[in-house]
Amino acid sequence: MHEHYRIAQKIGLMFRPDETLPEDMHAWITDQLTMPSVAMGIASVYSSPAPWPAELQPDLAERARLWRRYRLLKRQEQEGKNGQDNQAARQANNRAHLMAEKDELKFVHRNVYAADQINLRLTAFWANHFTIGNTFDTGNMIGHAIDAGILDRLQGSFAEMLYGITTHPGMLTYLDNVWSAGENSAQAKSCRRKPDCHAGLNDNLGRELLELHTVSPAAGYSEDDIRGAAKVLAGWGVNFQQELDKMRRMAGTTDHWNAYKQRWAEPGRKTVMGQSISTGRGGLRQLTDFLASHEHTINHISTKLCRHFVSDMPSARQIESVKSVWRSSNGDLPSIHREVIRLAIVDPAPKFVWPMHWLLQMVRLSGATYFKGWREIHDYNNQLMRSKKIFAELGQSFWSFRQPNGYSDDKADWLSAEMFERRIRFADAVFSNGRPKRSVEKIMARMEVMPETQQLVASVGRSPKDKFIALMCSPELMGLSYA
Repeated sequence: MHEHYRIAQKIGLMFRPDETLPEDMHAWITDQLTMPSVAMGIASVYSSPAPWPAELQPDLAERARLWRRYRLLKRQEQEGKNGQDNQAARQANNRAHLMAEKDELKFVHRNVYAADQINLRLTAFWANHFTIGNTFDTGNMIGHAIDAGILDRLQGSFAEMLYGITTHPGMLTYLDNVWSAGENSAQAKSCRRKPDCHAGLNDNLGRELLELHTVSPAAGYSEDDIRGAAKVLAGWGVNFQQELDKMRRMAGTTDHWNAYKQRWAEPGRKTVMGQSISTGRGGLRQLTDFLASHEHTINHISTKLCRHFVSDMPSARQIESVKSVWRSSNGDLPSIHREVIRLAIVDPAPKFVWPMHWLLQMVRLSGATYFKGWREIHDYNNQLMRSKKIFAELGQSFWSFRQPNGYSDDKADWLSAEMFERRIRFADAVFSNGRPKRSVEKIMARMEVMPETQQLVASVGRSPKDKFIALMCSPELMGLSYA
């Protein structure tokens, strides 16, 4: 494979037919990591790429308003008569006020049409590391968390990203922290005096903060440490459908990304892994800063980065190289990312590509128009599948009901006969419905694919579709070795 494509396969999303290959890949990578990120997409399958409409990417306050409106109309619909009118009202409510389908379409459009493919690959890594599954009302927040909590913070430090995503209402809701009250809080004490009131400490986010987001079980933390983290987190977050007046009384703000309910907070200092944490809202930043610079966090995430981008089995030397940069830069993400990319480039071994990124790379390489335009988002008669169904079928949807540990980087988890059969069907669908702009012969020539890939394509006969499927499902384009 041509060096440009080998690099783009490992750390990016491949080059579209209309893109000129960079003369200087090192300069291109620098530009990729520093350029402003603009969400691009298409209005319809016949449109040229354009910036994603502002009205389809609302801020957090508008998302909360849309969700409150959705819940109100849903209650009214449930209380009304049954029948066709009810169904029409329900569909109209879903289309007007729910964000998940719009956000997922924006995500795939951005990955196909935007210019900053390396930053988008990095965003997917961190969005998987900081998993927010689609449960109840988180569907209206996941897209905002990915854009504002991760993509917009790639130029900062890991500590800033960790604090930002931990306090995002999507994370606080997904892991039930919005209902958590310290055992000695005013809310819990008051609740214990009422027969039908329930308030207590929820340790879901505290547990995942230690186990998955930072130090990992290798740090040897205890259940007391998990409860300590949960106590620091108690009081953070409010129900997304909370009316603004009540939210203001509870948290002193209508900003969901800064909502701290003092009445629900655990008083006094807390201890987490030997670190004393102050009382009040500032205690959480103390905790996340402590965890962000912890040696076990550095080792855990450096290993994950290398396994995702560099090699299926990264060496101790590669991991140590990332750890060294992390320490010397105080967790500066651009510095860490540049080192990971450097290692990925110099390591000649292929790197298995996630099914999600394999599909996006296939669409970009072929110039196919596989995803609907934003004006067609609710056209369910369209031949093209809905984005949600596409990625659910591939086993990788950031908008699915999923576990906090995210999607696996172990290629063995994605190479079953069933998963490979799904790739064949998707390659067939992209060819049949996406109208690729380049023939297999032109794609192979531009990529300078391996002789083994050329032989595989030639072996399936003369059918353009069969050759397309053979190329896209070849070991080379999946990031696998022929050995």
